[in-house]
Amino acid sequence: MQSTSAPPRGRAGFTKAMSGMRGRFRVFRLAGAYHRARRSGQAGAAWRHVPRQVRRPPMDDRALLELAADFARRAAEAIMAVREGGFAVERKRDFSPVTAADRIAEALIVEGLREAAPGIPVVAEEEVEAGHVATLGDRFWLVDPLDGTREFAEGTDSFAVCIGLVAGGRPLLGAVALPATGELFGGIVGAGAWKKRGGEREKIAARRVPAEGPVVMASRHYAKDSRIADFARAQRAQRIVNIGSAEKFCRLAEGSADLYPRFGPTMEWDTAAAEAVLRAAGGEVAEWDGTPMRYGKPGWRNPPFLARGAA
Repeated sequence: MQSTSAPPRGRAGFTKAMSGMRGRFRVFRLAGAYHRARRSGQAGAAWRHVPRQVRRPPMDDRALLELAADFARRAAEAIMAVREGGFAVERKRDFSPVTAADRIAEALIVEGLREAAPGIPVVAEEEVEAGHVATLGDRFWLVDPLDGTREFAEGTDSFAVCIGLVAGGRPLLGAVALPATGELFGGIVGAGAWKKRGGEREKIAARRVPAEGPVVMASRHYAKDSRIADFARAQRAQRIVNIGSAEKFCRLAEGSADLYPRFGPTMEWDTAAAEAVLRAAGGEVAEWDGTPMRYGKPGWRNPPFLARGAA
């Protein structure tokens, strides 16, 4: 693997940051088990050492959303602890970046979901990269433990933790944490969406396009894509806002932006949780011909799509 280093902040800073994180020893124990299992080709067995609790009755959708939100929050704390202590950036087989934050957050989320809701398969980005994919049922989790790894590695604040539940091929509910801003979004399609930052949760809703024109969201790394400029011009947009990760969906869901055209590639775990939040807030996500996005496809790759606020 090719490896580069982010600006070091010292072991002392890392120790100090980690000392305040609840459950830190458990996080690193899980991460260590995960890494050892990946090296031995047995990632799926990494969790067999964790004692299973007595079988629980199935959780309803609200309980599952609370579960996802809790693990998104915990993963966000772990990611910020890694950021504070300094980290190395490695390259995966497709040359996309990966860090210890990706792996630690995924270990925490995957083990937690499998223990708390053992009847629902979990599909997570780094496990898929390692060749380990759960057998899917009608319902399954899609997890991106650190959406926007490139932004995280570059020192920007636009990265996210995404945990979505797919039912019948479409996202049903999701939680998205924005670690750097302390925001947490959640929603169940048909039951509403909310946002939390510090205090109480507040209900959020996507807005109709204002009279002065839409605010268009676009990826930071597609800022110079002529297709974005052409789209914005055709829509008579007020402005284009370039940010990374699932945060773009969240800004549509809270009513601070209106359109997010995506022409480049994404994976299902990049969008499942955030799509659920946006649709719960009254927005829409569809392929360019209007076909609803489907999940659980071979290869997990999304087609180009358009996300929008309220119609």
